[in-house]
Amino acid sequence: MDTTQMTVAQITTLLAQQDLSLHITNSLKTDARLSVKRLIDRWEVRRQAAQLERKRIQALYEYEHQLKTEGYSMVAGIDEAGRGPLAGPVLVAAVMLPLDCYLPGLNDSKKLTAAQREKLYQEIKDAAIAVSSCIVSVQTIDEINIYQATVSGMYSAASGLSPAPQAILIDAVPLPNLVVPHKAIIGGDQVSASIAAASIIAKVERDQLMNELDYQYPMYGFGRHKGYGTQEHMDALAKYGPCPHHRRSFAPVRIAEAMDR
Repeated sequence: MDTTQMTVAQITTLLAQQDLSLHITNSLKTDARLSVKRLIDRWEVRRQAAQLERKRIQALYEYEHQLKTEGYSMVAGIDEAGRGPLAGPVLVAAVMLPLDCYLPGLNDSKKLTAAQREKLYQEIKDAAIAVSSCIVSVQTIDEINIYQATVSGMYSAASGLSPAPQAILIDAVPLPNLVVPHKAIIGGDQVSASIAAASIIAKVERDQLMNELDYQYPMYGFGRHKGYGTQEHMDALAKYGPCPHHRRSFAPVRIAEAMDR
């Protein structure tokens, strides 16, 4: 391919690809046109960033690879969203990805923007071997406490995977009654691809539920703070009292309810 005969527009289209032959890139680097030099420089920056991202994602499969060497190739990750808020359910997700599945941008859901999470949510659903999620209601949270409600949801999400996993990685919470090999990892959503994927599924689906609650109870601002104890939320609690989706087992809600009487 003789790039010297190509227009700048044609070269722009060509450089939309990341995988170009060494012959083509060398030819473009020697092109005397300033606009082409700028294009190839930007392409090189993108290429290097893509290589670094691929290495970062590859490192997220360290735990999964370790389990593979032990004979477990079907590994699931489990995480939750919504343990801390004063309102709304806890949502737990379990995800089983193909080993080394490349999902650019995959990370702990808390480190991503809403738009990034939404994009990855669909990519995870499309690529995963299996995805399972479990909504743990406010009533259950208030009956058995937030920690036990989270544990219960994690067991339910794990049991909902089909095919069943051979091993499970969990973000922080020990699950001793699992019947397959398992490991709880502190900060697991930052070091395991499977757990990071589960954190995104859980966060996106819980945010969707809180947006629905926002339509029913617009005075609380659930669509903005997702039930967390922001100043806006605390002010609304003081003004309106709790709604049926507030967690009475959480002290700020109990206090607001007592003051509302």
